[in-house]
Amino acid sequence: MDFSYNVLTEEMQDTNSGHSGTDSFEKITDEEIKEIQSALEDGDLCRATERLIKSLEEIENALLNIAITGESGTGKSTFVNAIRGMGDEEEGSAPTDVVETTKEPTPYTHPKYPNVTFWDLPGIGTPNFAAAHYLQSVQFSQYDFFIIISSERFKQCDIDLAKAIKAMDKKFYFVRSKVDNDLDASQKRRKKTYNEEKILKVIRDNCIENLHDGGITEPQVFLLSCLDLDKYDFHKMEDTLEKELPSHKRHIFLISLPNISLPVLEKKRKALRKNIWKWSTLSCAVAAVPIPGLSVACDVLILIKTMRNYRSAFGLDEQSLKKLADKSGKDVSELKSVLKSPLDIKEINKELVIKLLTKGAGGALMVIEYAFSNIPIVGSMAAGAISFGTTYWMLHGFLNETAEDAARVLKKALETPV
Repeated sequence: MDFSYNVLTEEMQDTNSGHSGTDSFEKITDEEIKEIQSALEDGDLCRATERLIKSLEEIENALLNIAITGESGTGKSTFVNAIRGMGDEEEGSAPTDVVETTKEPTPYTHPKYPNVTFWDLPGIGTPNFAAAHYLQSVQFSQYDFFIIISSERFKQCDIDLAKAIKAMDKKFYFVRSKVDNDLDASQKRRKKTYNEEKILKVIRDNCIENLHDGGITEPQVFLLSCLDLDKYDFHKMEDTLEKELPSHKRHIFLISLPNISLPVLEKKRKALRKNIWKWSTLSCAVAAVPIPGLSVACDVLILIKTMRNYRSAFGLDEQSLKKLADKSGKDVSELKSVLKSPLDIKEINKELVIKLLTKGAGGALMVIEYAFSNIPIVGSMAAGAISFGTTYWMLHGFLNETAEDAARVLKKALETPV
């Protein structure tokens, strides 16, 4: 695995200058630093280790509940399936039909991250619809934010619902779905003058003007096609949600995104990279405990768990590759042929990790100098410096190789047969 001195230098500079989003060593909060340093000064390694574990668990186990609502027939269920990386006919997918199929709030958990749930809410816009009553009936307080979907112009019921959501101090976003249908129809009618960019602008401006007229002062509107999620405003919506979500929920949101584009893969790489220092510091803390064999056992468990998570997040596990092969009309062996890292085609088990650990100490040495001078916790644990450096070096290298392989696999899947 490649890990250059220059890369580490740049990442540490990013951290020290406070460039969030690109730094590898996610800055520790002042509260965390004081608590962990206090434990170390008291010689209480158990308390310091517990704080690190708690911090990691808070990130990995954060609950995210997203409500999908709008009039019936606007594509709510299709959106729920697409955002989870699923097709409409897969087991566990939300049922879709030309008529309203959702009669009560229905939870659909992410196939890989069960703490992420998309709620398909009943359609609005019936003659008896009342926004406040609707929100009470669907238990609005349990959702982190609402996505209001319309396949045409946003109507009064959408506007009333948005106002009621705002009054209850919740976030909401508008999605104009089925944009591909509008573009196809326009292209058929105006073959000579067809201009996709201009048509999208007209649709967006019309939506915003309509919402303005209804009293929504700063509507956030995203144009999407649930059948081709990567097009139009998906990345704009993704960026907006990333910025506006609380920090402890931002990570799981990014990791749960479907691997549909290179920008998504890069966001995942950066999100996962931010936690490497915590896993490495946990390794360091355990290494300082004078129990023979404990450090190696901990390192093996950390590396197995984290490396498997990386592979799954980037869709390089066997099930995800088969699913992508079916969707792209290619053979699994064809997708695997572009994998360059030998670790992405091997079983990640105890034997493999122990073998890697024996090779990792050399690469770890270049990490240690920076760890002592820039990360307070490691500087207090000289006995664990090698464990920190080895774990950091191995996870950083594996993450980069896995992300690069995922990009190669996606490009191969999107290739059009000659």
